[in-house]
Amino acid sequence: MAGLKSLLKDSIVYGTTSIVGRFLNYLLVPLYTFKLQVDTGGYGVITNMYAFTALLLVILTYGMETGYFRYATKPGKDPNVVYSTILISVGASSLLFVALCALALNPINEFLGYTQHPEFILMMVIVVAMDSFQCIPFARLRQQNRALRFVYAKSLFIVPNILLNLFLFVACPWLMKHAPATIDWFYNPDYGAGYAFVANLICTSIQMIALLPELRGFKYRFDRTLWREMLSYSSPMLWLGIAGILNQTVDKLLFPFLFADKKEAVVQLGIYGAASKIAMLLAMLTQAFRYAYEPFVFNASKEDSKNSHRMYSQAMKYFIIFGILAFLVVMFYLDVIKYIIAPSYWEGLSVVPIVMGGALLMGVYFNLSFWYKLSDETRWGAYFSVTGCVVVIALNILLVPTYGYIASAWAGFVGYAICTILSYVVGQKKYPIDYDMPTLLRYVLLATALYVAGENLEFKYLWVTLFYRTGLLVLFIWYVIRREELGPQLKAALHLSHK
Repeated sequence: MAGLKSLLKDSIVYGTTSIVGRFLNYLLVPLYTFKLQVDTGGYGVITNMYAFTALLLVILTYGMETGYFRYATKPGKDPNVVYSTILISVGASSLLFVALCALALNPINEFLGYTQHPEFILMMVIVVAMDSFQCIPFARLRQQNRALRFVYAKSLFIVPNILLNLFLFVACPWLMKHAPATIDWFYNPDYGAGYAFVANLICTSIQMIALLPELRGFKYRFDRTLWREMLSYSSPMLWLGIAGILNQTVDKLLFPFLFADKKEAVVQLGIYGAASKIAMLLAMLTQAFRYAYEPFVFNASKEDSKNSHRMYSQAMKYFIIFGILAFLVVMFYLDVIKYIIAPSYWEGLSVVPIVMGGALLMGVYFNLSFWYKLSDETRWGAYFSVTGCVVVIALNILLVPTYGYIASAWAGFVGYAICTILSYVVGQKKYPIDYDMPTLLRYVLLATALYVAGENLEFKYLWVTLFYRTGLLVLFIWYVIRREELGPQLKAALHLSHK
């Protein structure tokens, strides 16, 4: 249980950062949706651009983040040599990427349709290059269990980003009305979505400065033999990562190309992107769990095999429990949560349960992924993810022109379902784990019944409906506590908190 306690502790630390950071970034969603009117397509531009940066981030790290965890803990490997080799590799490829994009900036802008603002692309190219390089120092902090240092560095992006966005989207428009001379030398009211990219560039640079101490204190050495070995291990992870991120973002990448009316496509993408943000609570949970789970898995693999297998099974069960709980919380209180986006975007709220279901499947798929990472058969992850990705792309191309963004939401759900099923079936043959499937099925069925009961019975007054749904939520929590026999642990925790 000590391993699970360590996993829980690290998940709480990383989760606090992830959830607080995402929550603060949630403040940007109402900010953007209220300041960038839906008919301008401004939020659609932001959604489209960040989808591209998410994909490029995976390409530019090319699986080396997971490669670092594998080789930094591998017997006979010097962690400092592993770290310096990966830093040099990712740093060099990131610089090359910036140079090539700068040379081909005009063709890229013409293809994406941003010829009026070529600097949008250039700013995000520099941001994604810095982000990809920063992934390696952040991975080292996680591997060394330096969670607080990790939190500090992350906060140096989160807090300035919020403040700068508030300045650019709230303070500056007010000043333009009341004291234009103070800001008209740099501020253009018509620049719109561009200021989101300006803020991102500035804050990513601040975070880079904060990570400078992690780039000192060891001798830089590039080990070619080790690099080839890590590249061989990590290259399937690249394809896995590309397919995985495409499962999440391909709808947002393809959307402008699937409609004859490009302007309307960007408007619809903005609605879909804003509504999908509400479903990000589950993505936060998955991200927090991932930060703690990846080093946990590789470290636990050194221990007794039977004990580590039991911990993997328990970790999966608790992830699903908390994922279901997060789903119910968001759906039961959606009538309140929806106010984080402007009312003109509410027509897209129908995608929220579908996107959240896909996010839960994504988390389960990630939990299942450890078997091929530990057995050095990472090609299987690529097979699964590419299969799911092909399905997602095909469904988007076939259905989005007719059914719009609702088809995109279902395509993502189906893609992750396929990946999850394939990984589970093959994993049970290659690296069998005794998951408590009957208990997991009970939780899923109970949550489904409660969700249906909550959605299909509404009262005249909203507060009565919320009270009723809260009762359903308490019922689920009570069942978990009874089923998992968590009563004594909760009593002990409450007793310690009063001391």
